[in-house]
Parts: sequence; structure tokens; C-alpha cells
Amino acid sequence: MNAAGLGTTDVETLLTAAAAAPSIHNSQPWEIRPVPGTCRLEVRPAADRWLPAADPTGRARLLSVGAALFNLRVAARHLGRRPRVRLLPDARDPDLLAVVNLTRLPPDASRRPDLYEAVALRRTSRAPFTERPVPARTLTDLASAVLSEGARLHLPGVIATRRMLTLTAEAERRNRRDSARLRESRAWVHGRTFPYGIPSAALGPADAAGRIPLRDFTGAGRARSAPAVPFERHAQLALVVTGRDRPADWLRAGQAVQRALLLATARGLRTCPLHQALEWPDLRNALSGEPSRPQFLFRLGYGPEGAPTPRAAPAMGARAWEYP
Repeated sequence: MNAAGLGTTDVETLLTAAAAAPSIHNSQPWEIRPVPGTCRLEVRPAADRWLPAADPTGRARLLSVGAALFNLRVAARHLGRRPRVRLLPDARDPDLLAVVNLTRLPPDASRRPDLYEAVALRRTSRAPFTERPVPARTLTDLASAVLSEGARLHLPGVIATRRMLTLTAEAERRNRRDSARLRESRAWVHGRTFPYGIPSAALGPADAAGRIPLRDFTGAGRARSAPAVPFERHAQLALVVTGRDRPADWLRAGQAVQRALLLATARGLRTCPLHQALEWPDLRNALSGEPSRPQFLFRLGYGPEGAPTPRAAPAMGARAWEYP
């Protein structure tokens, strides 16, 4: 395959899919640049879109980049390309997070079912879910999907779920008392059209029973802007963990998370992150009782679709570059 095989339309498809990935506070902290004259894309962090208070190590930023990278892979295969990914390929250039080389797939491979349709359908739902249980087969498939990306999915029982929700609630209390984190979080909430951050209309209500501590981005209490409502009594949580805790592991975990979220979407499920405890080292350590590193906690179930959040146009996510 030569450079002419990756045209303007294909590049826009790839970048639009990447932009649809979830990210901490919808910061979309990535830049994806096609390399002129090649069928290669470079993935780098966006220096002006990160959260130093909530994410001083950059772990959540790389999880977000990993999710965008997985969407790019899905879109590439949908276009009939084989994405070959190298993570952190150059120790002399630590900001080069990934290189994606695209080659042509055989025609029969490109027609296999994929997750491409779920890319545009996936949304975070901060609404209550129903009490309908997630089928055991679906949970098994989600675990297999995460494992295929080099991570593992822990599905907690009733007692462990209660403990994880308690840790998340403690993180919420700390966030409200931390002026730097609260100021940072508020800066990403807006009521107008903007390509990054979260519209106030997408924040959702609070749980009237206080069992499920969704993130209060403004510190004002959701009940002041929207009435509290009953949430599901028995939340289904899922925790993505890795064996190690290096930047490459964070990028892999982000891809594993996104594979799980897209598969859940394809199965008619809604998902919602509960990342707060992962932003405090002691609470993060307490999330998993096994010798592994927790990377991402989310709840899943059946319920209403989440409100849309904005995305940057492909050219904004790529910055200055020319199509090959």
C-alpha cells in the first residue's frame, strides 16, 4: 500500500472515530498526525489539555489516549486497513505515544463484523439504570475483550461492590474539599458550545439514596440543578486492572477499556465511569485486593442513552499537518 491509498476521506474517518473516544473531563488530550508521504500516523499528547490537579502523573491522560487509539484501530479495520501499533517507540521522544502503520487487509477480512457502528453510539450515561441484570454471557465476553488487550476485568460481588462505592464516595468528599481540584473540574464544565469539556446539561442527577456517587464536577451538588432521583439498588461495576503500572500499561488499559465500552454499547448496555477513587493513590490501592494495578472503574447496565458531549473537529485534533 502506498501513500496514495490514504486519502482525505479516510484520514477524516480515522480522526473522527478517534475523537469520539471517552476522555477524562472530555479533555480529548491527544494529537494525531498523519505523516506526509506515508501511511503512518503519530499519536502525541495535547500539551494544553490535561488535568495537573486530578491527574498529576498523566495516567488518566494516557488512558484517554489509549481509548482514542483503539477507536482509530476500529475505524482503520472498517476501512479495510490493518493497523500495526507500536507504543512509545522512541525512548528519545517520550511524547511520541504511539505510531500506527496502516496496510491493506484482504477483502474478506475487511467485511467481518466490527465495532465501528458502536463508536458513534457510545455515550457516557449518568442516568439511573434499571434493575435488569447484565447477562452472565455478556460479562464473560467483556472480560475476554479486556484480556485480548493485555488487561483483566474484575467483576466484583456484592461486598466488593459496596466497598468500591464507599471508596468512590470518599474520593468525592475529598474532591469537594480540594480547592485546586474543584477549580480545575469546574473549568471543564460549560453551558455553551465548545469542542472540549462537559455541557452542564450532560451532568445528570444525583442518586436520591446516595448509593452511587457520580462525579459532582462543580461542587455545588447535583440536587441544586436537577432533582435527585432513585438509582439502581444493585449496581453492576467492572474494574479494569493491569499487572504493571507503566505508561505503556496505561495506554494498553485505555485500549482495553474502550474495547469493553464499545462491546457493551453494541450489546445495548449503557456505561458510566466512576474514576474518582483512582485519582487518589491510597484509594486507588484500596480498590483492588489482588496484586494488580487498578486502572478504570465503571458501572454498566440498561437505561437511557447519555446526553451528547462535544468533540473537536478532525483538523483541530490533528493540529497542523497535510494529508499524504
